[in-house]
Parts: sequence; C-alpha cells; structure tokens
Amino acid sequence: MDDVVYDRAGRGEPLVLIHGIGHRRQAWAPVFPLLTAHRDVIAVDLPGFGESPEPSGGYGIEPALVMFKQLCTDLGLDRPHVAGNSLGGLLSLALGQAGLVRSVTALSPAGLWNRTQKMYAIATLKAHRALAQRTPPHVVRRIAASASGRRALTGMIVGRPELQAPETVVEDAHALATAPGFEPTAAQSRGDFRFTGPVTGVPVTIAWAERDRILARPRLADLRKVAPHGVFRLLPGCGHVPMNDDPELVAGVLLDGSR
Repeated sequence: MDDVVYDRAGRGEPLVLIHGIGHRRQAWAPVFPLLTAHRDVIAVDLPGFGESPEPSGGYGIEPALVMFKQLCTDLGLDRPHVAGNSLGGLLSLALGQAGLVRSVTALSPAGLWNRTQKMYAIATLKAHRALAQRTPPHVVRRIAASASGRRALTGMIVGRPELQAPETVVEDAHALATAPGFEPTAAQSRGDFRFTGPVTGVPVTIAWAERDRILARPRLADLRKVAPHGVFRLLPGCGHVPMNDDPELVAGVLLDGSR
C-alpha cells in the first residue's frame, strides 16, 4: 500500500478523520485532544497531501476507497467511524455508501452541489492555491502575524481567522501551495459530478458551517435524498473549515455522530 502518514492517539472505538483538498491532517489539531479520551483517533494525510506521497492508483473516490480499506487492514480497524471535512466529507459519505464504516460525520462535504456552485467552489480554491504559490513564505509569515492579516489570508476558509495561530496559517499555506494532489483531485470534479447517495444502513450526520463561503448549504430536502435517515446540524459562527473556529462544538458533533 502507498505509505499514508497519520497521527493516532486515544482509546475507545476507532474514528478516522479526513481533511479537505489542499489541507493536511493537522486541520484536526484543535479537536484532536478533545476526542482522544473517548475515541481511538486516527487523523490521516490523504495521498498527495500533507506528508503522504502521491498514490500509485491515481486520484478519485474509488482509489480512495481502496486506500481506506487497506489502511484499515494495516491498522487492524474493523469498520471504524469516519468523519471528514469538505473533500473528506465527500469521501466519508462514499465510505458510508460502500458499507465500510460504522458511522459517517460530514462537515460541509463537497459534492452536494449544482454545477454553478461546483464551478464557484473549485475556482475559489484554485485562486487560494495560486495565491499561496505566488506569495513567499516570509511574506505570508509577516501578514499572518496580525489578526487583520490572518483575516485577509484565510477569511474565505474559516469563520474566525483571528483565532488561528500565525504559524498554522503559514504551514497551511505551504501545504496548499505544494500539495501535488491538488490539481488531479480538482480535475475529478469535471462535468456534472455530484454525490447523490443515498447513504443508508449506517448513522449519518451532515453538519454545515453557518459562515461557509466556499460551499453553498443544500436544501434540507436535498440532504434527505443523500442521507434519508441522517441527522442535519448547523455549525454557528463557523467557516468552511470549522475545526479551528469552535473546537468544542465540532468535537461534540463528532462524538455524537460516532456514538
């Protein structure tokens, strides 16, 4: 199997955490210590992101499912709970649909969009990546030193940029700029790609960030088509990547969703 880098700690039933496109496993750092007293937590770097090398089997949902099955075998996990944000939320729903997990918690998942919403989301993320690639690290560090600078750099991504540590902003920008998996993953969304489900047979929670400026919140009727028996929640005050905005709230959602 491709060498997938992960952090693992805690006790209890296993819970795998999957980040979004251009991000890394450290996206879960604010909630990780709030989960480990209750779950065996595994935060992964998807292949081609963070410290994980590019996958030998290519990008997309099917290769990700193959990777996940092998990872579970290697780690001795029997149908773990799974939670994901953005791309990770989409993959979590796909894992639930495939019957590979005990429960699914998806935070502002990708794929539940119409064509216009998808084009906007991908274009916005590509613009962020281009900015990260063109801005030298020392300049990012200088801008990130102030709350107003962090708001300028990450205000589209998070709801409360002032809560971010400057070094986290710098490291996240580097991860976004250098991830070899970004373009091939974004290319998977060509055409009219949508995840329509349904995800049945496992508990599903879909939680949407109130201040999400990347992905539009679907109508409740559309969410029910994806997860007919799902639980749907709003994350007040949170942006597209909500873990840093309100760690206690997000940790509570993850624990509730994986009971």
